[in-house]
Amino acid sequence: QVQLVESGGGLVQPGGSLRLSCVASGSSISIRTMGWYRQAPGKQRELVARIFTDGGNTNYADSVKGRFTISRNSAKNTVYLQMSSLMPEDTAVYYCNAASRLNSYWGQGTQVTVSS
Repeated sequence: QVQLVESGGGLVQPGGSLRLSCVASGSSISIRTMGWYRQAPGKQRELVARIFTDGGNTNYADSVKGRFTISRNSAKNTVYLQMSSLMPEDTAVYYCNAASRLNSYWGQGTQVTVSS
C-alpha cells in the first residue's frame, strides 16, 4: 500500500503561482509514475502532469505546457507541481497519483481556486 498526502492548494489571483506537494509513504518501491490529476465541477478527472520514477521523463496536458512543472525529490518521496500563470480555468481539486504496474493510488485532493 502507498499513502499520498497533498498540500499547497489555496486561493490565488489570475496570473499567480502555487506549488503543490505530495508526500508518498508505504510500499513505494514499485511505483513507476507519480503525477497530478485535476477535477473541476461537472467535469471528468484529467491528467495534468506525470513523471516517471525511472529516468525522470515527464508528460503534460497541452493546457498546462509552459506554465506548470512537475518535479520529484526521490530522497523525500515527494513530488511537486509548480504552477505559474494560473488562470480561472485551472480551478479544480488536484489529486496526487502514484501508479505501479498493477495498482493506482490517490491522495485526498487539494483545492486550487483561481479567482480575483
